[in-house]
This record gives sequence, structure tokens and C-alpha cells, in this order.
Amino acid sequence: MSWDSFIWFAAAAVILWAVGSALAWTGKNRKTAIATYCLGLLVFFTFILLMWISLERPPLRTMGETRLWYSFFLAVAGMIVYGRWKYKWILSFGTIMATVFIIVNLLKPEIHSKALMPALQSPWFAPHVIVYMFSYGVLGAATLMALYILIFKKEKTTLEDMATTDNLVATGMAFLTFGMLFGALWAQEAWGTYWGWDPKETWAAITWLAYLLYIHFRIARPKDHQTAMWILLLAFVCLQICWWGINYLPSAHATSVHVY
Repeated sequence: MSWDSFIWFAAAAVILWAVGSALAWTGKNRKTAIATYCLGLLVFFTFILLMWISLERPPLRTMGETRLWYSFFLAVAGMIVYGRWKYKWILSFGTIMATVFIIVNLLKPEIHSKALMPALQSPWFAPHVIVYMFSYGVLGAATLMALYILIFKKEKTTLEDMATTDNLVATGMAFLTFGMLFGALWAQEAWGTYWGWDPKETWAAITWLAYLLYIHFRIARPKDHQTAMWILLLAFVCLQICWWGINYLPSAHATSVHVY
């Protein structure tokens, strides 16, 4: 499987997601919408799996490869929200966001080679990155909920809206924590220390604390929905800096072991 085949798998997946989203909006074909959307997920994951086999390693090394997982998990998170809470709009927004990352990958493909540097040849490499990407996808869905509440619901925000957002943040936070723990175990094996305040690690800690702030704010001031949503958006900005923003920091290029 070569990267040139990505456009065909991606196009098929996006079309299936779009059809599933359209069916969800009608509200009359929920089972068909779910089946169609899940078929798109299967198509997309098939490409990831074939790339894994072709590269003889998990496709997790480059930014382009992690964008594959993020696109997939964004769509997965949208499916979870729709299946559990029946928000008709979430499949459409999830599809749009996943498509954005797919387009970025098409316009700016990364080098996909079989070679892995020694530090990445660890059993903790795949679980660390996959768990992180899943948490990013779930927290991305929480961010969509925050935008939905701030832009469309405003003072009409319901307890169900907030419960959905809180559940997504709690789930994303749990996987974010597991991802950090896996990363610490990987760092100990690769560099002899669990934590070194590398720029990536520093922003990972900032991101974790930002989502922890949201959780504590919701407990302390449960009726202040608007402020909570702004905190959630700020946390997502921290997440983006942690994921790819540090690649543009001069200090990261000078000292970070996470810039390959």
C-alpha cells in the first residue's frame, strides 16, 4: 500500500460520512445513518491498517501519519456523540473537521518511510501515540460542543448539553492521562528519565492542567456555562500547541527530543 492510494480511501470515507450525516439530519433513518457512517470509518481504518502492514511499523511517526489517526478519531468521536446523545449536527461537524485534516494531508504529505529512529523502536511507542490521538479526537468533539453552546445555544443551554460536554472532557482527560503515563514509561526506557521538561512535555502538562481547570470550574460554578466553554476553548488551543505548535518554536528545535 502506497501513500498515493490515500486519496481514494479518503474520498470514499468522506462520501460515506457525508451521506451518513445527511441521513442523520432527516431524523428518519437513524440506523441507516449509523451504518453508513460506520462503513466510512471502516474504509478509512482499512487504509491505516494497510499502511501499517506496508510500512512494517505503526503509521505514527510523522505529522501526516498522526493526522490520519486524528481524522479517524474525530469521526469516531462524532459517531459516539450521535449514537449516545442523538445530536444531529455532530456528524456533519465531525465530517467537516476530519475532512480538513484529510485535505491538509493531501496538500502536504509527509515522508512515509519504513525507518524508525532508535528512540521510536519501543513497545510504548504505539500505545502512547494512539491513546493520545484518541483523546485528541474526543476532546476535539468536546470543542465542537463548546462552539455549539457558545454560538447557537447561549442562554438556552440545557443540562443535557453540559452533561454531554462534561462526559466528553472526562473521557478525553482519562485517555490524555493514560497517554502521558505511557509516554513517561517510554521516556524512561529511551532516555533514562520519566520526565525531562522537554518543550513537548511542558506543553503536555499545560494542556492537562487546562482541562483539569475546566473540570474543577464546572464543579465550583456549575451554572456558569459560558465561562466554562471559554476555558474549554483555551484548553483546546493548548492542545494544538502541544500537538503541532511546538514544531514552530525555535527552542523546541534546539532542545526537544520530540521534533524528528
